[in-house]
Amino acid sequence: MDIEYVRSRFIKHFDGLTGSVYASPGRINLIGEHTDYNGGFVFPGAIDKGMIAELRPNGTNKVRAYSIDMKDYVEFGLNEEDAPRTSWARYIFGVCREMIKRGVDVKGFNTAFAGDVPLGAGMSSSAALESTYAYALNDLFGDNKIDKFELAKVGQATEHNYCGVKCGIMDQFASVFGKEGSLIRLDCRSLEYQYFPFNPQGYRLVLLDTVVKHELASSAYNQRRQSCENVVAAIKQHHPKVEFLRDADMTMLEDVKNQVSAEDYMRAEYVIGEVQRVLDVCQALERDDYETVGAKMYETHYGMSKLYEVSCEELDFLNDIARQCGVTGSRVMGGGFGGCTINLVKEELYDTFVTRAKEAYKEKYGKLPKVYDVVIADGSRKLC
Repeated sequence: MDIEYVRSRFIKHFDGLTGSVYASPGRINLIGEHTDYNGGFVFPGAIDKGMIAELRPNGTNKVRAYSIDMKDYVEFGLNEEDAPRTSWARYIFGVCREMIKRGVDVKGFNTAFAGDVPLGAGMSSSAALESTYAYALNDLFGDNKIDKFELAKVGQATEHNYCGVKCGIMDQFASVFGKEGSLIRLDCRSLEYQYFPFNPQGYRLVLLDTVVKHELASSAYNQRRQSCENVVAAIKQHHPKVEFLRDADMTMLEDVKNQVSAEDYMRAEYVIGEVQRVLDVCQALERDDYETVGAKMYETHYGMSKLYEVSCEELDFLNDIARQCGVTGSRVMGGGFGGCTINLVKEELYDTFVTRAKEAYKEKYGKLPKVYDVVIADGSRKLC
């Protein structure tokens, strides 16, 4: 992310004066997929790719915003009826409105922003944008009245109320709370969190983007969520304290095997296993045991592909290539049906793996996967 580039665009498109510069990162999730709505754990980390925005109050009640990447300018007011139609501007408007609802006296400002979070790769460019503006408005107009948890909720509420996406809290949480050299275990039920060291000496994290997104993702998500609820309802008849699959174990699941469909059983088997895998990875990281981390990543991919059935041919192909190349860990990252694999690769294998994956994928699918190296980095902050 280039501060000087953003500043030069800000000066050019506004009054020649500089403002304050803020940044927030995108995120990866090392392990813990489809556990959030099951009351379980996720294990994200902020990355060294994100959004940078420059802001300066302009003495009006209008926001004048310039998207450097889109080369697009939008102006809007701060009342509910002033919502812009342009999709990227709705994120900024939504953050303004959510901050106002929380008592921050947001006034008009000029802003320009740019980012290097790849769009559509599952690294949460939208959360990075929301977190940048939430942090900035809290600093400029709120005298830092709002704590970091509430800033994450501002981003989530923006998605819910202004962008039509009923997302969880993980993306915004990781963007705001990110810490260099650490991943964050977030308990999605209690919102308690804990940092774990992530300093993989001799390893690299790389994402391989399939450059595909299959259309059945949204309906399939709802079906799997319903499967989980069906199993919880069956288990609850015998164990009234079970509220989520996170509260269940395999013995409880076996006890209701004849009361649920085979499909629902498989979905629950994956989730119960995944909740435990997050805890196993946390323990492994405390021992600097990255081989166990990698083994658990492969287990997650198997579960997502064969039990939860949210992988796709392209993701499975890249996972197979990783195994063939001796990559320590590899799995689909995100909801599935496309997007990226996340790979934990020994440095000496990195070039061979990436070259082999690109060549094989191009030969089979006629296009190259995109390659993103990521480093775990700090969360939302003021740069200058």
